[in-house]
Amino acid sequence: MALDQEFDEELEEGIEGTEMTFIEHLEELRWHIIRSLGSILIFTIAAWIYRTEIFGGIIMAPAKSDFWTNQVLCKIADATGMEGLCFRQANFILQSREVSGQFMMALTQSIIVGLLFAFPYFFWEVWRFIKPGLKDTEKKAARGAVFWVSLLFFMGVSFGYFIVAPMAINFLANFKLDESIQNQFDINDYISLLSMLTLACGLTFQLPMISFVLSRIGILTPSFMREYRRHALIVILIVAAIITPSPDIISQLLVATPLFGLYEISIWVSSSVNKQREKEMME
Repeated sequence: MALDQEFDEELEEGIEGTEMTFIEHLEELRWHIIRSLGSILIFTIAAWIYRTEIFGGIIMAPAKSDFWTNQVLCKIADATGMEGLCFRQANFILQSREVSGQFMMALTQSIIVGLLFAFPYFFWEVWRFIKPGLKDTEKKAARGAVFWVSLLFFMGVSFGYFIVAPMAINFLANFKLDESIQNQFDINDYISLLSMLTLACGLTFQLPMISFVLSRIGILTPSFMREYRRHALIVILIVAAIITPSPDIISQLLVATPLFGLYEISIWVSSSVNKQREKEMME
């Protein structure tokens, strides 16, 4: 956060007392994009160098019975009698059906890892471009935006990786219409599923920040969110049922509870923002 503030001050000092033309704004945006893409490229190259360790130790981990989440779910299954929660054996085979399949798989996973680790810097570059155009009160209200957006994103990615992905893989890998049918999945489909779940959760966890922005510009109010709390709960339960196709209620609650907690946090954020706006208007 100190580094963010230092760079922001240098940027504001460089443009203080000047008015940039449209072309100069485009030039400034171009360099922000170049630096952002450069950070993604650096992390992608690093992920490519360690592609074997990443694939075996991270990508494939949720599909193994000794994964931390799967062990915890097995303990819950033993205590509750819901055997569907426990992932004791991987009843599927991963295959690469194309000549360039494994190469493209390694490239895809490297790019995804690069995007994940470069996200804080990418958002910081975007924020540096937007911040000089904000008013002083807006800058003060949005202090620490890079930190909170990055923290919520990685919390969401961790939730998707450690909670949602293992349960989804467990159910889909062991679901059979008939015992004579063997599950043989393409490796690219497995990586796509894992990436979709983790990235989707990372974006979903931005709900408090979205609530902050919408409340700041006057579109969202805490009274509105409280009025539609029951509707939000139903939507969250539906989303949890879709994300976790397992029919047992425990897996759905494991997903729905944090999402509903985010909704409640968003109400608190909206309420705080509205009180601040009312105070500024009175002043």
